[in-house]
Amino acid sequence: MGVKVFPGRYTIENNEDFVIFIIGMRVNKWWSIHKWLPVLMAMPPMIKELYVDKRIGCLSIENFFSLRTTLMIQYWRSEEDLHNYAKGQKHLKAWNDFNKKIGNNDAVGIYHETYLISKGRFESIYGNMPKFGLAKVLGLKPVSSTTNSARKRLGK
Repeated sequence: MGVKVFPGRYTIENNEDFVIFIIGMRVNKWWSIHKWLPVLMAMPPMIKELYVDKRIGCLSIENFFSLRTTLMIQYWRSEEDLHNYAKGQKHLKAWNDFNKKIGNNDAVGIYHETYLISKGRFESIYGNMPKFGLAKVLGLKPVSSTTNSARKRLGK
């Protein structure tokens, strides 16, 4: 079963505040699998929890993998929801395990970035795409004469 592609150009409404959280890891030493594999394996239970329990506040997730680096973009309802999850049992256990097992060992690296996005301060365009990123969170809207440029979508 394929993903539904929406032919044409679409945008989204930009009238909600939300949070974008980017998280991932980088394998610095392939031969140290005993160091980086536990970090990689800590993520699936947390991702499953975020997909199953929408009350947590994670609205959608996109995953990307390259040769050494994983990248996950998470869209959150609020900064408070994200911080509450960071203090939750599954995340705290994974973080504590990482610090005990890996600490400052340079075999594997982790990172995250948090962006607080204000309504009216972002724009998107999707051409011949399935629902992706913010479109999965906020829904698609056909491009019109009032939304046919980034400047217009930003209300400028």
